[in-house]
Amino acid sequence: MKCLFLLCLCLVPIVVFSSTFTSQNPINLPSDATPVLDVTGKELDSRLSYRIISTFWGALGGDVYLGKSPNSDAPCANGIFRYNSDVGPSGTPVRFIGSSSHFGQGIFENELLNIQFAISTSKLCVSYTIWKVGDYDASLGTMLLETGGTIGQADSSWFKIVKSSQLGYNLLYCPVTSTMICPFSSDDQFCLKVGVVHQNGKRRLALVKDNPLDISFKQSPVITNVCLLARLYVLATYYICYVVK
Repeated sequence: MKCLFLLCLCLVPIVVFSSTFTSQNPINLPSDATPVLDVTGKELDSRLSYRIISTFWGALGGDVYLGKSPNSDAPCANGIFRYNSDVGPSGTPVRFIGSSSHFGQGIFENELLNIQFAISTSKLCVSYTIWKVGDYDASLGTMLLETGGTIGQADSSWFKIVKSSQLGYNLLYCPVTSTMICPFSSDDQFCLKVGVVHQNGKRRLALVKDNPLDISFKQSPVITNVCLLARLYVLATYYICYVVK
């Protein structure tokens, strides 16, 4: 009798949870979601890396990059910035890790995801590649984006890509909410917009009330082993034919 009672207690949360997702509250699977597209119209792939670029040009443009935060005692670069113009260096490539990765390699609008800078780094700095939202900065009156987050954990590292009302896409920061139960929920009432604030002459990504950052995605060049060997072959041939000779 005691065992039967314990079994009933174990079944209660399962029944309650399953009843939540009826025909009125369906689980949104990737087939119902809209893929995020890069600037060429291709669907984003979690196995590839991309530069986050602006949908505007000139002084309104500029790629997103990893840099050193002012007055930071972190052992690695941990600030997330945007260049002051689209004329200049390319941004730091990132990869998107969707919460629905077990359904495929695509990245979808309104999907909870983690963002990680796709760069080679020392073992000490591995954790300083994952995006998160930092503590409140009183001097700027907002919370700044930085690295040092975790993948797949219920903390400050969850973001969403949503279609912009202007051009391209916007980034949202989504603290742990009921959307964790349904990772494709489009209910963004608990999400905050990602924009830009000025910090020591640089454009720093931060949470904003208005004017979110309008962005697009451009795939980073993929250097395969074949391409690498071809480059080495060309260099070796040049060295033998011209330098040694």
